[in-house]
Amino acid sequence: MKIICNRDNILEGILTAQKAVPTRTNLPILQGVLFDCRDQYLKIRATDLELGIECRVEAEIIDNGWIVLDSRLLGEIIRKLPSEDMEISVNEGNIAEIKCANSCFRIQGQSGQEFPQLPQVDGEKSLVMPQDLLKSMIRQTIFACALDETRPILTGALVECSTRGEISLVALDGFRLAVRTVRLETVEEDISAVVPAKTLNEIQKILRDNQNEVRIELAGNQILFSMDETRVISRLLEGDFINYNQIIPEEYSTCIRLKNIDLLGSSDRASLLAREGKNNLIKFNIIDDRIEITSNAEIGEVREEIAVEKEGQNIEIAFNSKYLTDVLKVIEGEYIKIEFTTSVSPCIIKPEDSEDYVYLLLPVRVIS
Repeated sequence: MKIICNRDNILEGILTAQKAVPTRTNLPILQGVLFDCRDQYLKIRATDLELGIECRVEAEIIDNGWIVLDSRLLGEIIRKLPSEDMEISVNEGNIAEIKCANSCFRIQGQSGQEFPQLPQVDGEKSLVMPQDLLKSMIRQTIFACALDETRPILTGALVECSTRGEISLVALDGFRLAVRTVRLETVEEDISAVVPAKTLNEIQKILRDNQNEVRIELAGNQILFSMDETRVISRLLEGDFINYNQIIPEEYSTCIRLKNIDLLGSSDRASLLAREGKNNLIKFNIIDDRIEITSNAEIGEVREEIAVEKEGQNIEIAFNSKYLTDVLKVIEGEYIKIEFTTSVSPCIIKPEDSEDYVYLLLPVRVIS
């Protein structure tokens, strides 16, 4: 094997594929990345057997071949080389020689035949959407996925599509629910699949803030995301997702309208003391045209006040401060609406000017 390629291009490919390299594994070969140049392109691939990432990099292929090289060491070497063209050649003993400017490294690799193949996803069902739109959908929901494995299905997000042209991404962890819905003409069939949060987190890092297409294909228990020169293949989570529509309240007794940035600033400051307490608690006391935000711990207390437009009854309610600030950081739009039913019932937070994003948050019961 022998190739010549641009150092910056190959570094980008390595750093992208590395996102699928496991931190711990019983299979040492998975700590490497596969360089596959058996056709006209260089493909850089990594997998942890649940998630696989493959990047296509332009290169001059002089001799075909493939090799697995240690991911961490290779990334550090390429990162420190000058931004010039470089040559990588491999001998019959799987020793790779990396030359760039005045530098020459020789590192031991493994045969590409030993590296696991990525599953084939033949696109039984598929949809296409802009990369920046999918990136926004992930950003507004992924933080609400469960972190523990008590209910494995909740460690992923539900991708739900209907022939009405609606695509929803849904995440919940038992304390909160985030739903982002968009409408696209490219939806041709019903789709329902739960994608691991880890996969979506890595895809979010790869997606670009532009209108370039990302193609999503499903087959069996696998999902494929194709964007630019990168393919991401992941195993889907198995099981029945919660019927989230049943837990979203349709009525409310109190509704307030206020600037998102005002509530985020006050809640963020109140959380400084909330984190010192046992339950990370901040309290709302909504009275007429204002909301009082308080938090206290053994070390001290804080009180803030914000003007609001209120419809309905006064109410006192408490929340986990992190669960509240998480959503305020991702809501788009200047004003938000918060709908309350009772002090122990879920509330709904959403942008004032859009029904495409809904966040449900369970309050914390405060014992007097």
